[in-house]
Amino acid sequence: QGSCIHDGTWKSAVHGLADQDNLRKLRKKIGYAPVPVVGAKLKRRGFMFYNQEFKKYSIPFMGSDASVVKRSQRYLHTEFQETPVQYGAYVNIGGLGSVIKLMFAGILFLILVKFSFGRKLLTKYPEFFSAGYFTKKGPTQKQMDGTSFTMTFFGEGYSEGQDPQNGKPNVKICTEVKGPEPGYVATPIAMVQAAVSLLEDAASLPKHGGVYSPGAAFSKTKLIDRLNKHGVEFSVISKPEV
Repeated sequence: QGSCIHDGTWKSAVHGLADQDNLRKLRKKIGYAPVPVVGAKLKRRGFMFYNQEFKKYSIPFMGSDASVVKRSQRYLHTEFQETPVQYGAYVNIGGLGSVIKLMFAGILFLILVKFSFGRKLLTKYPEFFSAGYFTKKGPTQKQMDGTSFTMTFFGEGYSEGQDPQNGKPNVKICTEVKGPEPGYVATPIAMVQAAVSLLEDAASLPKHGGVYSPGAAFSKTKLIDRLNKHGVEFSVISKPEV
């Protein structure tokens, strides 16, 4: 029966984009040292491109995933001297018709979020401006039952003993995370299992208090094992040598 999302997420996107300049200023003020780039630099794909892996058009994912991953990598590199990973996030949008619709909707959205009047319109009429995808009621039970998510990760790196500064990556890996409806089913599963990890894996948590990204807080715990047992599945699809 299709899918839809509660307008709380829509409001987060509206106010998040409107405030992005202030976020940049805050990050600049903190003055973090750049995360080291090891090996070949990850190339950013264009604003819109044809994804050969999925035979669909894709765009950069507008969520906070890339920023959160970078924060995790900084922590793991600083605390455990782990080699930082470069990361980019993209979302498939389908065929050419979907591309045209998204372009018009995206341009309108980006213009409106810049003005307080535009933001009021967007938050007051989410269903109209999102073509029914975001609603004040949220999804029905049938919609949630019929929805799932899949995230596919394509990684490249270096085999044991090879110097990353010399030559191109020579090892590839493809992994996947999949589960039930992401907003209202998978998220509560993840939060409950994270809470269990806080209680049962205390010795594996960071030693100092503070605000941590999930990757930093739970990297040494059994959280992934717990998620696998409760319907959010992590798996390796392939590991071919280049």
